Amino acid sequence: MQHSLIDTVRHGFGQGDQWILVIGDLMLDRYLIGEVERISPEAPVPVVLLKSEQHRAGGAANVAANIAGLGLRTCIAGCIGQDKDGDTLLSMLASMQVDASGVLRSGKRPTTTKTRILGGHQQMVRLDQESRSPFDAAEQADLLALVSAQVAQTPALVILSDYAKGVLSVELCQSVIQQCRAASIPVLVDPKGHDYSKYQGATALTPNKRETAEACRVDISNNAALMQAAAILRKTLGLAFFAVTRGEEGISVIDEANILHIPAAAKKVFDVSGAGDTVIATLAAGLVHQLPHQMALQLANIAAGIVVGKVGTVPISREELLHELVQQSSVEQADKVCSLDTMLTRVSAWRSNGQKIVFTNGCFDLLHAGHVTYLEAARKTGDRLILGLNTDRSVSALKGPTRPVIHEQDRARVLAALAAVDAVILFDDDTPLALINAVQPDVIVKGSDYREDQVVGGKEVKSWGGQVALIPIVPGRSTSGILEKIGG
Repeated sequence: MQHSLIDTVRHGFGQGDQWILVIGDLMLDRYLIGEVERISPEAPVPVVLLKSEQHRAGGAANVAANIAGLGLRTCIAGCIGQDKDGDTLLSMLASMQVDASGVLRSGKRPTTTKTRILGGHQQMVRLDQESRSPFDAAEQADLLALVSAQVAQTPALVILSDYAKGVLSVELCQSVIQQCRAASIPVLVDPKGHDYSKYQGATALTPNKRETAEACRVDISNNAALMQAAAILRKTLGLAFFAVTRGEEGISVIDEANILHIPAAAKKVFDVSGAGDTVIATLAAGLVHQLPHQMALQLANIAAGIVVGKVGTVPISREELLHELVQQSSVEQADKVCSLDTMLTRVSAWRSNGQKIVFTNGCFDLLHAGHVTYLEAARKTGDRLILGLNTDRSVSALKGPTRPVIHEQDRARVLAALAAVDAVILFDDDTPLALINAVQPDVIVKGSDYREDQVVGGKEVKSWGGQVALIPIVPGRSTSGILEKIGG
C-alpha cells in the first residue's frame, strides 16, 4: 500500500482540468501569541505579553487550503462579511490560488472570526465573532445562485463543510446533492448537528466520534453499538460509505461490505483543531485520483497525523505528506518479513480493500537484476505480492550443501527492501504448497522456464478461481552464473 500511496502523492493528485469545489462556513482564525510571566494585579488572570499575530484560513476555508496544499485546483463558495476580516480571508485564499468567485459578501453579518490567545503553546482564551441570526430569503437566494453556478461548471468532487454557521441550510444541501447526483459528481460531507437527514443522498459523511454518537443517539463509550448505529445511518441516508474519525483511535470506515478500522498515525498531538478538515480534503484528493475509498482514507489518516503535531489550524502540504510516506515506507520494510499469522491478517485486510493477492516463491540467493525484473513483473499481475522464501535448510536440499551463499534472514531483509514486494515469509518445506493453501492467492507466478502444469500450487489456485502467470526470465542472469564467475 505504502509505495502506491507514495506514487499517488509524488505524481500529484490532479488529472487534467479536474478541480474540487468546497461549499460551507468560511472563517478567519486569528492567533495572538505571547508569553505569560505574571498574574494580573487587577484580577486572578494571567497577563500575556504579545509577541506575534497570525491569521489562518478556518472552517471551510481551511478545507480549501488543504486541497490547494495537496496541489489540486480549488474553488470555494460560502459567505463572509463586508469587513476587514473578510478582506484578510479573501487575500489569504488568493495567495493559495483558491478561486473565491463563489463567495457571497454580506452587509448584514460579520465574517466569522475566532481569535485565540496563546501563552507559549497553551491556549488561554478564545474570542468568537459571528452572527447567529438565520440567513434571510434574499441572502439564501443569492447564495444558492452562486453555488448552483459553481456546481454547473462540473467539479470532479464537491465537499460540504458544515460548521453550523448557517450557510449549509437544508435547502442548499439538498439542491447541491441533487444537482451533483444528476451530473454523477461525488459529494463528501463534514456534518454538524444531530439531524443528518439534510445530507440524504450524499456520497459519504466524515463526522468525528462524538458527532456520530450524538447523531445516532448512542453511548460514545460503546464502540460496537456506535459502529452498528453508524452502519444503519449510512444505509438510511443512502451513502456509499461513512467514515468516523476517532482521534487517537484512528478512523473507522463503514461501507456496504464491511467495517474497517484504520489505526491512528500521529506520533505527537499538540492541537487537533483542523484535523477533520485535513481528513476530508485528503480523502477528496485521493478519490479524485481514483483511489479506492479505503486507501484514500488511509492516506487521509496519515495526513491528519501530521497536522495534529502542529500548533493551530495548519493545512497539509503535498511535500510534507510525501516526506512522511517515504519515512514510513523505510520503517515498514523490516516489517514486511513476517510470520504466517501476521501474513494472514494482512491478507485479510488487503482483500477487504478489494486488492488482488499475488504469490511467488524461490531461493533468491545472491539477488541480481534478473530477480528484481521478475519480481517487478510479478507485482504487476495484481495489487499485493507475497514472496515465499526458502529457508537455508530447504535451499541446501534443492541446490546442494554449498548453498545458500546468503543467510535466510539477510535474504529476507534485502527482498523486503524492494518496492515490488509487499510481504516476505520463510518456509521450510520442500515445496510452498501448504503456504499457498493458507494464503489462497488470486495469482501464482513462476518463471517462463516452467510449464503451467509444473507450477506447485497452480492446480489449487485455479480451483478457487485464481490464475497461473508465467513471467519471462531475463537471459544471462543467474546466481549460478555469478558464482561461476567469482570462482573463476
